[in-house]
Amino acid sequence: MATYTSDSFDKDIKFDDLTEKIEKLAELSAIEATAASKAAWLIPVTVSLGGLLFGYDTGYISSVLVTISPLLSRALSSLEQELVTSLTSGGALVGAVGAGLTADRFGRRMPIWSACVVFVIRTILQTTAFSIAQFAVGRFVVGLGVGSAAMVVPLYISELAPAKYRGRMIAFNNMSVTFGQLLVSAIGAGLSQVGNLDTSQAWRATVCIGAAPAIHLAGLLFLCPESPRQFVAHGRPDEASVFLTRIYPMSTESQRRAKICSIEISIEEATKTMVDDSLWKSFRRIFTTPATFRAVLTACTIMVISQLGGFNTLMYYSATLFKIMGFTNATVVAITVSATNFIFSLVSLVLVDRFGRRRTLLVSVMGMAICLMIAAIAFSYIPVNLATLEVESNEIGWPGILLIVTIICYVAFYSSGVATIAWIGTELTPMEVRAVGTMLNTVTFWSTNIIIASTFLSMMKGMTPSGTFGFYCSIYFFGWIFIVFCFPEKENKQFAKVNTQQSFAH
Repeated sequence: MATYTSDSFDKDIKFDDLTEKIEKLAELSAIEATAASKAAWLIPVTVSLGGLLFGYDTGYISSVLVTISPLLSRALSSLEQELVTSLTSGGALVGAVGAGLTADRFGRRMPIWSACVVFVIRTILQTTAFSIAQFAVGRFVVGLGVGSAAMVVPLYISELAPAKYRGRMIAFNNMSVTFGQLLVSAIGAGLSQVGNLDTSQAWRATVCIGAAPAIHLAGLLFLCPESPRQFVAHGRPDEASVFLTRIYPMSTESQRRAKICSIEISIEEATKTMVDDSLWKSFRRIFTTPATFRAVLTACTIMVISQLGGFNTLMYYSATLFKIMGFTNATVVAITVSATNFIFSLVSLVLVDRFGRRRTLLVSVMGMAICLMIAAIAFSYIPVNLATLEVESNEIGWPGILLIVTIICYVAFYSSGVATIAWIGTELTPMEVRAVGTMLNTVTFWSTNIIIASTFLSMMKGMTPSGTFGFYCSIYFFGWIFIVFCFPEKENKQFAKVNTQQSFAH
């Protein structure tokens, strides 16, 4: 088998600088234009089970919070609910950092395998819990797996997906997250209605079922190779060529050769030794290169906007929120949130590439701001006891109906726009720092997620429901202004030029 190195290109072609070299290599190889195989879709679909685990394990807490009382023979206080909810976000922050530190050294698959093991451990800890302390430890442990999966899976997909399908494939991973949330909502609601199953058994069963996808994913990973970039980074270009043949079966040897050489050039220019000491060099490059810093800052800011606007309060506290609104069967009603989230994540598969990132962000973020403004007004007509967060009325009335409709519209805007774009925002980041940039983006996600999870119920009591939703509305309004002035047009020539180079260098 041939050995592929960039030196062989230097003998035949001379270029003025690295940028011109990569551009010329892109012209020489039309590999991205060749037909992609079924494996190009099946591998991302397989690893997207990590997204499903992400959604399942962050979503089941909504139903558990309103059915876990028998564990303590009393209702959880607001602070206890915030604690067990936010601990997962805290664990995910640690897991994301750990995955970011090991993703280049040990490859993309190892952190995903580790996450699968963690998901099984959390199942044991939580299903056998008979104290709030053990349950809280289990919530932190599951966060370790969630954070690792959330950081590595999109990175893995972005490196192996053909450029023209990359946005949709990462969006599919996001869709898997929403499907996991819908699945666990349906399971939780269904088990709560089983007549011969008491409440304690119902939530334990909900948690236990989540181990099945983790075991399934761990087995399927043996069929998924490392990304070609990792093969090249670890000095295995021949294996990268085999993988490229699997993804682009109609490609020629010269096209694969050019692709591999471009990856080598990208790695060598960035860090010289991506496996051993890329972390410090990547951080230094981010904070000392203005264009790179702006790209990473923009991606992280979009993530902040997506989280501090309060969307995940609906994922974590939807059943609690609908109980506050006066619905007697809050767990069942909460399925509407997860179902809307899933359906409109499918819509994002079309919007993300057809209408562009910037336009989709502008419409979705403004739509969410308007929905939250309406929700704040509707809550002012619902009598809520701020000490207990219980509704002081037996009738839901028009404010409750308006809130349901508004929340559904809010979730639809979120899922079809910023939910996906916040994760694929790292496409703005140069390839040589993308692993660290993705880690920073994921850390941003979980840091802001901790803030939301640990303050929502306290804000509802201290600021009133209307004040809380009004505050979230202001976050989206200022976020919309940021997008107007700071988020790049996809059609911008410089941005398009960078994307062309990066796509070829995957």
